[in-house]
Amino acid sequence: MIFHVTLERAEDGWIVAECPALPGCISQGKDEKEALENIKEAITAWLWAEDQKAISALPKKPGQPPIIVTV
Repeated sequence: MIFHVTLERAEDGWIVAECPALPGCISQGKDEKEALENIKEAITAWLWAEDQKAISALPKKPGQPPIIVTV
């Protein structure tokens, strides 16, 4: 998947990275490279957490295993 991110320098000199498509998905780094590495990790964690919420909301059907689709 491709996500657009924004980079902005904070007052303390750190680079803040945000993924507008994923509300609350923000990270930072000492420089642009580190900020981009960290936002990739944050995006992965954000998507995993949302998936876990969706799984817990699924109706439980006895004898029917969950269906998983990878992208």
